[in-house]
Amino acid sequence: MEYSNEELLEARRQIESTLHKLRETVKTLREKENPERYKSQITLAERRVRAFEIAVRLLERESAR
Repeated sequence: MEYSNEELLEARRQIESTLHKLRETVKTLREKENPERYKSQITLAERRVRAFEIAVRLLERESAR
């Protein structure tokens, strides 16, 4: 499926916004009094961060074509 550069740029913008929020979530959870209690949430958020980072790189590569 073909996407316009505008669509790719908007997708990237949205993903980067979500990435920022996820990174802040991880930071907040790690700063909690007992971060071990939030280990599963931290792990999930970190995995999502990685997935979105990959998505951003793929969008960058696709929009460069």
